[in-house]
Amino acid sequence: MKHHVKDLALSGMGKKRIEWAEQDMPVLRRIKENFTKRKPLKGLNVAACLHVTTETANLAITLKAGGANVTLCASNPLSTQDDVAASLVKNYKIPVYAIKGEDNKTYYKHLNATLDTNPQMTMDDGADLVSAIISERPKLAESMVGSTEETTTGVIRLKSLAAANLLTFPVIAVNDAMTKHFFDNRYGTGQSTLDGILRATNRLVAGSTFVVVGYGWCGKGLAMRARGMGANVIVTEVDPLAALEAVMDGFRVMPMAEACKVGDFFCTVTGNLNVIRVEHFKKMRDGAIVSNSGHFNVELQLDELAKVAKSKKEAREYTEEYTMPSGRRVYVLGEGRLINLASAEGHPASVMDMSFANQALGAEFLLKNSKKLENKVYTVPEKIDREIARLKLAALGMKIDTLTKEQTKYLASWDMGT
Repeated sequence: MKHHVKDLALSGMGKKRIEWAEQDMPVLRRIKENFTKRKPLKGLNVAACLHVTTETANLAITLKAGGANVTLCASNPLSTQDDVAASLVKNYKIPVYAIKGEDNKTYYKHLNATLDTNPQMTMDDGADLVSAIISERPKLAESMVGSTEETTTGVIRLKSLAAANLLTFPVIAVNDAMTKHFFDNRYGTGQSTLDGILRATNRLVAGSTFVVVGYGWCGKGLAMRARGMGANVIVTEVDPLAALEAVMDGFRVMPMAEACKVGDFFCTVTGNLNVIRVEHFKKMRDGAIVSNSGHFNVELQLDELAKVAKSKKEAREYTEEYTMPSGRRVYVLGEGRLINLASAEGHPASVMDMSFANQALGAEFLLKNSKKLENKVYTVPEKIDREIARLKLAALGMKIDTLTKEQTKYLASWDMGT
């Protein structure tokens, strides 16, 4: 079996960690049991470009249980857990092309290795597979059933392709499912980002000024968790509605030109490029810590920072010290890549349980309905979204009410009134 991982000898620890995560993924476990019996994906070639973590491993195992031929590569050069990659190859016979710290050349070599399997479906975390198919390997599109997309960044790219009439197969925007962005983006990103920052720096958050750049679902979760740890939180935004929401949630809102002068911690979660620029780095306080939890490292203008800095050195693992002409030091974490995966383990398994349940059921939905779907971006059907929420509640031992016939009739009527 072809593969490219760091060291197969790491597989023992990887298997233990995969099994540990599986305990906290009851919804995906139930789907796996169902898939094992029905084999709804039998014979389907699936190429997945996702963060190679314990949770992703359980998704790949679930897809294989459903009959799919799965090949996996990393969606970020620093997000691979090498022991997990080794275990998937050795213990689960799933081809993986991923090594933590791989350079850009290796990253794209791995991506193309997954496409060499002639996939009929792709699973993306940032739309790199779909982009490669459309721009470089259009022949593959002829046999494509469709794709699923995990991230906000990827959905934006895919909608742009669709608007330009360049999308040649249907895509399910898993990110837009309520059971994904409400929970994964808010609670998962909020906790795991702080976990990554703390592992990389071991700095005290309480009493500090923490600047959250962007107030989407990820920004909301991060601001909530930073405040919970005692930080004074500032939000920067370009959207007046999001900024107003941040104000109403009790946070200070100001432009980055002002926030850069007072922040102790900075974290970008916008999905855009150059939101912290060199003019901001120049004004930061001595010891400012800068990180990113958006999909790509383009949110930080690191090339320009390197040009103006007097020196650059590794202060500790995943922490680079840039000394500015003024003598002030700025610390950039994880090369500006996803800090929750660069120096930590990503989202907790209980959150990814819902996200990857959407991936698995989204794949089945695509396979069943591909001939009816147009070449555009679709949201996860509400029926699937609500079923995942129901299964999650059941796994947590929670029960809810159901509408009576009278209540159902009342909600559907126009003439009952008061």
